Amino acid sequence: MATFVGDKSGFSVYEGQEILRVEAWGDNSARVRSTLGPCVTETPGSALGEAEATNVSLEILGDRARMHNGDLVVEVLDGSAEDFPFPPLVRFFGSGGARELFSERASHFSSPPHRRYSGSGDLHRCEVTFKAFAGERIYGLGQHQHGLLDQKGTVIDLVQRNSEVCVPFALSNRGYGFLWNMPGVGRVELAANRTRWVADGARQLDYWVTTGLTPAEIVSRYSTVTGLPPMMPAWASGFWQSKLRYRTQHELLEVAREHKRRGLPLSVIVVDYFHWTRQGEWKFDTAEWPDPQAMVDELRGLGIEVMVSIWPTVNPASENYSEMDKRGLLVGNVRGLPLHLPFWDKGRDGQTFVRYYDPTNPEARRYIWQKVTEGYRRFGIRAFWLDACEPEMRPEDPESALYYLGSGIEVQNVYPREHARGFSEGLLADGEKDLLMLCRSAWAGSQRYGAAVWSGDIDSSFEALAAQVPAGLNIGISGIPWWTTDIGGFKGGDPSSAYFRELVVRWFQFGVFCPLFRLHGVREPGPLVGSGQTGSANEVWSFGDEAYGIIREQLAIRERLRPYVMAQMAAAAATGVPPMRALFLEFPNETPTWEVRDEFMFGPDILVAPVTVYGERARDVYLPEGASWLDAWTGAPVEGNGWTTAEAPLERILVYLRQGGALNTLSSDGRSQG
Repeated sequence: MATFVGDKSGFSVYEGQEILRVEAWGDNSARVRSTLGPCVTETPGSALGEAEATNVSLEILGDRARMHNGDLVVEVLDGSAEDFPFPPLVRFFGSGGARELFSERASHFSSPPHRRYSGSGDLHRCEVTFKAFAGERIYGLGQHQHGLLDQKGTVIDLVQRNSEVCVPFALSNRGYGFLWNMPGVGRVELAANRTRWVADGARQLDYWVTTGLTPAEIVSRYSTVTGLPPMMPAWASGFWQSKLRYRTQHELLEVAREHKRRGLPLSVIVVDYFHWTRQGEWKFDTAEWPDPQAMVDELRGLGIEVMVSIWPTVNPASENYSEMDKRGLLVGNVRGLPLHLPFWDKGRDGQTFVRYYDPTNPEARRYIWQKVTEGYRRFGIRAFWLDACEPEMRPEDPESALYYLGSGIEVQNVYPREHARGFSEGLLADGEKDLLMLCRSAWAGSQRYGAAVWSGDIDSSFEALAAQVPAGLNIGISGIPWWTTDIGGFKGGDPSSAYFRELVVRWFQFGVFCPLFRLHGVREPGPLVGSGQTGSANEVWSFGDEAYGIIREQLAIRERLRPYVMAQMAAAAATGVPPMRALFLEFPNETPTWEVRDEFMFGPDILVAPVTVYGERARDVYLPEGASWLDAWTGAPVEGNGWTTAEAPLERILVYLRQGGALNTLSSDGRSQG
């Protein structure tokens, strides 16, 4: 028989060895934790901030307890009196209890229970199973390269990998949001017969649920409880130039000067990896970068911000390794040598093994920031690219990794968030108000530290371009509003080929309407990796005259859009609703908006339908019925809503403006601000 004990913030349920805790956690939201341990504790790396609820009431009625928190009702039933007894069952209702959102459910009356703990010791393999519903759609869950917007029917690994970003927040079309508040490795199975969340190693189960009248309201509640982003710096809203890689200070400066000679806008230019002396020595190699202060001063005089690549890896031959090892600032290993990644570095022909520092350790975060201050901040550099921050270990063996916060199996997914945290805390302590770190990975709450995410080392192909649209929409739903891609893809692009030239044009057209507008990649011919790597040219004038003419126009469009971009960033900072958003965030009452994965809204007033197929010059477009639309390039009203087929010549992306919105046209001979 279960025992229910209520208090001012929720209630606890005691049954056998398990303790189940239900608490109001923000308006219309609840946190659920359960354990076989002596008490419910705080989850290491939890994404949840403190969140008061203002409209909470509690009922305990013999065999059940029910908590009302605004529109959300959480009910726990005692199942011990049934013919086939089961542990206390948690159910969630919206609209003040009028409709079921979802519920825990065992897969069979004689199967293991819906909350299951396997193994012994401090950590268990923990899982919880929920009932599946016909017609349910699931969005969010970070960023993945499967090309899907609705992820119902998939199995998603809860692990950080290059181009696969684990942010375990799911938004359902049934009117709820669900955060798996556990930063360890696991998976979620979004099957037709059940939904199951699994943690491979954890001390307790921990998840958070919210509801709202609209999907945008749900995303906003989630973003608020995990931390709203700061205001994006104005300098980040323009065009970013990057390649893998500019080898010297002179080479980088010549590219920036050429932009100015051609009259091209440029906001950020990037110093990529191997500018350092060795990995784990966070400073410029003066043989190639002889006067960083002069470089920063010249570029800032041209209105260009310098961004520097930072890797979290430490070469055992570096000057800092011994001290960091002795002070326990590096990720440990409970079996075998504590070496994590074979990679190239300065001063060695082949690969060497490098080791990751431990950003879950506050002392390690402070140590890295001190070195970054000595190596870069003293020149006025304030923009940092936090590359390889999954962390990318080979082999992938989180059970062996030991962090300050605990075992890798329990906490490793939080690595990128804590890495960004160290830089955010350092910049704020220095008096910097402009926070932006470009990161290859993120976890729930990364946005509060100014983390922007790009989609990783993807292929230079139309298939990869098509996959970026739903990838960007889902990571926005997952609380990360600042997102971008390598325009043209990262690897495999030949600037002399007709295929790649068309690809880079179509990708630029898409990139104009991404939160960040950034060119990057390693172009053929050239070695993919190594300290001498540079690849072929990757500047906007590198892809032939036809492509250059079109790309130049895209740069101008983005410049005209920058006031609108910054208005959307202000909205994201206030509400958490991303600038690049799925159609259903604006038009939730129209069924097609939940299905379309190759269009998106950029803010409330721009609908974008990119071309993602080689040679395509027309495509189908859905124009939501809830607004009237203008052709963005002519300003003319569009006749009729719903599905239409529109011409898409190479020089134009299909873009539509909401009538009565902030914009009247995007054409250079009209005004872009209403």
